[in-house]
Amino acid sequence: MKISEILKSKEITVSFEIFPPKLGTELEQSRKIVAEMAALKPDFISVTYGAAGSTAKFTAELADCVESNGIPALAHVTCVSSDEESIKEYTQSLKSHNIQNILALRGDMPQGREPKTVYPHASDLALALKNMGDFCIGGACYPEGHPEALSVAADIDALKIKAESGCEFFTTQMFFDNEIMYSFLAKFQRKGINIPVIAGVMPITNAAQLKRSVALSGTNVPRRFREIVERFGNDPLAMKQAGIAFATEQIIDLIANGVNNVHIYAMNKPDVAAKIMENISYIRK
Repeated sequence: MKISEILKSKEITVSFEIFPPKLGTELEQSRKIVAEMAALKPDFISVTYGAAGSTAKFTAELADCVESNGIPALAHVTCVSSDEESIKEYTQSLKSHNIQNILALRGDMPQGREPKTVYPHASDLALALKNMGDFCIGGACYPEGHPEALSVAADIDALKIKAESGCEFFTTQMFFDNEIMYSFLAKFQRKGINIPVIAGVMPITNAAQLKRSVALSGTNVPRRFREIVERFGNDPLAMKQAGIAFATEQIIDLIANGVNNVHIYAMNKPDVAAKIMENISYIRK
């Protein structure tokens, strides 16, 4: 089923993200994780795509596993280091697995060299994918502005181009301050971009995870969450419980304020996803 149809037909959606293994020998464990995640009945599960397509084969296989478990799959693809032929091969693989949904991403720029690609921007990739098959195409957005954007306004201009190039929904980078999300959505709507935005929430269950996440995205961490990490960061069980509680509270606040589509960056942790789904079971129904 296409994600655009799911977003239109359901008042509240909750989805998960998983990442494929780097080695084929680890694929069986990944399939077990998919089965556990699928048993929680999310509205879809997205599968990430390694740098420069390093896990492309496993992304397609794991997306097929998601579909085999009765859940719609969203396969990621990045374009910054990909040529036209490799993208075509990848989309053919997705078609062979009956994958209908693709998240079109630029990807991280290669260090120390200019990327060689016919798709310099995610909007170029989205347009190309539309011409390669009957896919539902999604894109990414940053509530705090893309780290490379000149301004939030310029970043929203780029999002409008993405939408006009074929993106049917956006999923946000993780954020920890809902007020930033609400401010972003107001600017987004004023720009006249009329596609759904799925809010990305990452449950932080250990202090090292927070440091990595902030280093990668530059995401603002509100004072009250910094204090949680400072107080419980050295106690793994307490930090896990506190991180799940914070993410749950964030999701409840989003839904209460009309942001009804939530994507959980579950980091291949079915137990964390299960606890959050339990915490919002009556809210989501």
